[in-house]
Amino acid sequence: MPQSIEELEKRLKARSTDDNQAIKTRIEKAKYELDFADKFDVKIVNDDLERAKIEVHKVVKEFLSK
Repeated sequence: MPQSIEELEKRLKARSTDDNQAIKTRIEKAKYELDFADKFDVKIVNDDLERAKIEVHKVVKEFLSK
């Protein structure tokens, strides 16, 4: 999940890969999806890509070993 909606919007704009309407659509979708965050067992904040990747790998590995 993003660090915050504001940070997500900032990153999307900085990438310059989507137009303003696409960014708006992605932001609205992210807001909707974040409404369900409390339904998940694990939440990983993507504020540092390398750390988030390590954390995701650890969580998946632990899950698969059960």
